[in-house]
Amino acid sequence: MWRTKSVSMVSLCLWFLFIAIGASSDEPQLGSTRVVFQTEYGDIEFGFYPNVAPKTVDHIFKLVRLGGYNTNHFFRVDRGFVAQVADVANGRLAPMNEEQRIEADKTVVGEFSEVKHVRGILSMGRYEDPDSAQSSFSILLGDAPHLDGKYAIFGKLTKGDETLKRLEELPTRREGIFVMPTKRITILSSYYYDPEMESCQWDSSVLKRRLAASAVEIERQRMKCFP
Repeated sequence: MWRTKSVSMVSLCLWFLFIAIGASSDEPQLGSTRVVFQTEYGDIEFGFYPNVAPKTVDHIFKLVRLGGYNTNHFFRVDRGFVAQVADVANGRLAPMNEEQRIEADKTVVGEFSEVKHVRGILSMGRYEDPDSAQSSFSILLGDAPHLDGKYAIFGKLTKGDETLKRLEELPTRREGIFVMPTKRITILSSYYYDPEMESCQWDSSVLKRRLAASAVEIERQRMKCFP
């Protein structure tokens, strides 16, 4: 009887293990790149799902690299629903250069997936045309199953949930379907990094600084000795 119970317990453990593996396999893989938006209320960090929405990720990340989101803002903060970033073309305080404008004006094909809209998910904004997404996107502040399969999910919050909670506490006003903050929430600056490459990049930056300092010293000596 003890042996029968042992076999049953092993079978039960294996069953739970298979369920856990299955559940974890449903979670999309985040890429190693991280993007940080800096606001007066704190930083918001997120990563990308390149295997879920590759075209969307390429487009948004290029805008980040170009500095497109700097001086942009969160035009919508609907507590428990979304915090939405404005279109780069219309939301920035600073004027855009030509390269930024060209990228901001592009539309991205709708890369809809089975990933669920839950708190922390990044989801593209769009018009009625499923392929009309440009540069506006939302960070989910709660679960929104009615959006599943209708809007392209391309990333997830990795740090900064406390910042989102602060944004949710700000005064708002309603304009049509939008709940908007009464005070502008500006993205003061943005940057990106790759934790997997951080050590190598640091070593490289140190080497570059040393080479630059050496070049300055060599030039100083050349001008001193060979005027």
